[in-house]
Amino acid sequence: MPAPMTFHQAEDWLAQRQLFTIKLGLDRTRSLLAELGNPQDRLQIIHIAGTNGKGSVGASLLALLSAAGFRTGFYSSPHLVDVRERFRINDRLISETDFAALITRLAALTGSRDHQPTYFECTTLLALMWFAEQRVDAAILETGMGGRLDATNVVTPRIAIITDISRDHEQHLGPTVAAIAGEKAGIVKAEVPTVFSGRATEAVAVIEARCQQVHSPLALFGRDFSAQTAAPGTFNYQGPTGKKLAALPLMLQGAHQVVNAGVALAALELLAPIFPVPPKTIATGLRQVRWPCRMELLAVRHRGKDLRVLLDGAHNEAGVVALAQALRADYPDCRLLLIWGNMADKHMGPPLLDLLALAKTVMLTRTESPRFAAPQMLHASLPPALRARTDWCDTVEQAVERMLAQAEPDDLVCVAGSLYLAGRVRRILAGGPAA
Repeated sequence: MPAPMTFHQAEDWLAQRQLFTIKLGLDRTRSLLAELGNPQDRLQIIHIAGTNGKGSVGASLLALLSAAGFRTGFYSSPHLVDVRERFRINDRLISETDFAALITRLAALTGSRDHQPTYFECTTLLALMWFAEQRVDAAILETGMGGRLDATNVVTPRIAIITDISRDHEQHLGPTVAAIAGEKAGIVKAEVPTVFSGRATEAVAVIEARCQQVHSPLALFGRDFSAQTAAPGTFNYQGPTGKKLAALPLMLQGAHQVVNAGVALAALELLAPIFPVPPKTIATGLRQVRWPCRMELLAVRHRGKDLRVLLDGAHNEAGVVALAQALRADYPDCRLLLIWGNMADKHMGPPLLDLLALAKTVMLTRTESPRFAAPQMLHASLPPALRARTDWCDTVEQAVERMLAQAEPDDLVCVAGSLYLAGRVRRILAGGPAA
């Protein structure tokens, strides 16, 4: 057994796994889990796939199950500031000591194999090992990108949840919403209930066909359960078993979050025989939902001014549409200052131009990641009218400083385009892990 790693050595070892690029498939993960004693078989798992909304649904379920007294693990991605954000039990992140010990075990296990596991495969293994060691009551697993060939799809869950499906990662998942839905549908298991947000018409038939094929009972949003906005900051819910709940608290901003909250509650309702949550606990749990950088509003003091900064991880067409809708609905009278940066492989087309048109000023930037689009190239690609009120700078720190310097207390500074960018700005403004 090699010498135990420190936390920073473990971080470095995991970061080096990024040299092994995306490799869809389950064989490596299954083989390594078998050598680890198949920790996933000791867990009661909630499995979540989808293009947008996975994290919001997972965070909602985490809060609801935690409020009911269940020891609940949540594995999510990506992290915003600290890698430990991917692994949490109830309201705490994995400790640096546990992280280092588990990475030390993984490093010893993988050794110098010809076929090294990827970064995401390693984090998935770590999550399953930690949750099993900690004997969680429930383990919420969020897929990374797809579903069928995603490293998390080595489990047999108690329920499968599929959130909104739209175009993203087309080079890996397929060029159409229907093709992408086929990949997401891979998490549906025989005779295991499935909950689906069902807002993409092209995806509904695909998910329904998969559920019928493997005899998975399907609860479909809008058909079998529903959620609607009520008074500001609240929503009403009607569940697949007929349960009705009114004026529930909605802590995450945006109309799309009503759907996500409804999906979480429908899953919870179907899980009631295993994880009963009293009705009076539901409102308590929903009030505790936190999911950083998803329409997250920060109060910032800068050079004597009290400013508002909205952080959002919108990074694909559907996310950008949802952000633009939320800005129009919730901040109609604000002068908008937008900091934007996106990955080079993201093509958001007209929705991005619509979002940029809402802003009085746009600042394009990038993190150090080579995957980010060069801001000067983004600037050059804009129509002349948008280019005239758009500027760019090389670093996120410069972009933040310049936009905060020109912002006034009644303005709204919005950061979007990538969760990595939003997380970087959050670290600059708030510091510490996004717990």
